[in-house]
Amino acid sequence: MMNMIKDQPIRQLLRISTIVMPLLLAGCSGVISASGPGASSIINQQDQMTEEGPKIVGGYEFIELKPATIAQYMRPKSTKLNTAISKPTVPDLRLTPGDVISVMISDSAEDGALFAPLSAGGTTFNKVRLSRNGTISLPYVGIVNLNGLTTTQAEAKIQEQLKKFVTDPQVFLNITGDLGGSVLVAGDVNKPGRFSTLEGPLTILDAVNLAGGPKSEPYLVDVVIRNGRNVTRYNYADLLNGLNHPIAANSEVVVERAKQRFVAMGAVNKPGLHDFPSRNPSLLDVLGTIGGLSDQKANATGVFIFRLSDGTTFDAATNTITAKEKPRVFQLNMKDPTSLFVAQQFLVQPEDAIYVTNAGTYEFQKLIAPIFQVLLLGNSVNNL
Repeated sequence: MMNMIKDQPIRQLLRISTIVMPLLLAGCSGVISASGPGASSIINQQDQMTEEGPKIVGGYEFIELKPATIAQYMRPKSTKLNTAISKPTVPDLRLTPGDVISVMISDSAEDGALFAPLSAGGTTFNKVRLSRNGTISLPYVGIVNLNGLTTTQAEAKIQEQLKKFVTDPQVFLNITGDLGGSVLVAGDVNKPGRFSTLEGPLTILDAVNLAGGPKSEPYLVDVVIRNGRNVTRYNYADLLNGLNHPIAANSEVVVERAKQRFVAMGAVNKPGLHDFPSRNPSLLDVLGTIGGLSDQKANATGVFIFRLSDGTTFDAATNTITAKEKPRVFQLNMKDPTSLFVAQQFLVQPEDAIYVTNAGTYEFQKLIAPIFQVLLLGNSVNNL
């Protein structure tokens, strides 16, 4: 009699589970939490939209990755190394406001000369800074504007001013600090700072190397050049491969991390935002970076790559995503042996999202685990 009473709660739970389980299986996506959509919903809703999410105008293009479709999405072949080298020209240095100069003036050896003779080294005026208007002030010279002049032109102008007081003046001018002609290097470098061009014009690589070089791998670094007229962006790896060239004085060089990254989600071993493992990584490369698919959770037929096209915009007022081209969703069935060859050739692009769906057995395990916990708890209570 007691055994029948003890078995009664278990029988009741089993009856309830047989009723509830089909209902849960039918709507498990709403009952059991998941990290994203299932494979069937991605494939079947390619031309639809979610009720709560933003509408994608025109839907998205679904592409099954296989040998017959991989051609236009393959990794590019390795580019040949460029044999050209940068040969910067040496322009005449021109004085600008903020420059620091030294001026040596010599006079004849006659008694009563205003300046020391050349044989005695002349009279030197050090650390003479050009004002914001480009002017300097020297004894017997007065205020003279040197802005935009070369050193030769500046010497001639000072010499002309001295002829009123000196019989045979000699002038030698040297730039010792070129604030206006320097190059600023900032950002993701080891030693940011301002670097002089007195020893000659700098190339982009010269400037970055003077700043201690970038902190990251070359393909993960972008170099932005501002010269007051335009802005140009280069990948550091391209500069190393022959795109290096001189930069104008008074330019700004900003080194920053390139957006060479992808997102991994779903049934993978290392989900999250990751840097590219190489310049043009394959799908197999990035799967290796994230530790591959999860053995316990992954659906090997449900490996998806989500890619937005360039020029994609979002209108918050209408909750609409608009793009010049349809977004693309690629699917790879990794149970097919040829998928490894396809994955080796497929080019992953910056900002791609790699998503692996859960296997059906894993979803079923998530579903029945709480039911068995309740059954075990009921049995334990019944045995008290």
